[in-house]
Amino acid sequence: MNFWQKPVETLLELLQRKAPHLRQVRHFPSQHLHREVDFDVYLPPDYHRFPERRYPLVVFNDGQDLPVMHFSSILERLYYQQEIPHFIAVGVYASSERIHEYGTARQVDYKQRGEKAPQYTSFIINELLPAIERRFRLLEGAEHRAIAGFSLGGLSAIDIAWAHPHLFGTAGVFSGALWWRWSPVHPENPDADRIMHDIIRQSTHWHQGQRFWFQCGTLDEEDDRNGNGVIDSIDDTLDLIRELRMKGCPERDVYYHEMEGGRHEPFTWGEAMPVFLKWSLFREL
Repeated sequence: MNFWQKPVETLLELLQRKAPHLRQVRHFPSQHLHREVDFDVYLPPDYHRFPERRYPLVVFNDGQDLPVMHFSSILERLYYQQEIPHFIAVGVYASSERIHEYGTARQVDYKQRGEKAPQYTSFIINELLPAIERRFRLLEGAEHRAIAGFSLGGLSAIDIAWAHPHLFGTAGVFSGALWWRWSPVHPENPDADRIMHDIIRQSTHWHQGQRFWFQCGTLDEEDDRNGNGVIDSIDDTLDLIRELRMKGCPERDVYYHEMEGGRHEPFTWGEAMPVFLKWSLFREL
């Protein structure tokens, strides 16, 4: 809209815009990872107008994927349509060490990948969260905080949330690498030895009130190791949901979003993002 042609209409449109404020943090030093970390902070559009207001927090692994899926535009649309409450999002960029830093903190996979997952967890818990809490106004309590991720970042997210329910009340897993296993596939028992499934199975209890959101696309992959006609990513996700249910997690606290034709890529995850944000930010749903 041209300001000189329609100044009043243009001004009203600008005042009504709900775009988040992007803060780019670069070269944040991490003692746990022995490297510098980049991350983006997406502040809600009213953040500077209401200095007394505090906000929920959502941390994303693989934060470099958020600009690819036009995350700011997704938030702007949802804010404008009043479909989600205002919140603070933090997208942590993965580095060349991604395959080593993501995974499960309890153990590496059978190829010795994920050996730095304990250090990455320590970075999130002991360095990133305190830094965000010091700099920005957050609501207190795990019920106001979520951690999510894409693919291997999704596995890392649920592993961190499960181990630290006092910090994260919600985990979001987009196309999660839930196949992560401690031994190669056995033809006689192809679904055995999946690490995250075993972590939940061996836990003494489920933390009451913690919630779990999962997304899979029917074109996430083509592998079907057990030959049941269902791709592995969907099988692994549904099996993990069953483990959660057996542990006592009620149906209302688990959400599964399967996308027909969805692929293992940021475009699909961007299409699923509104579903995740609405469910995770409105705890009563």
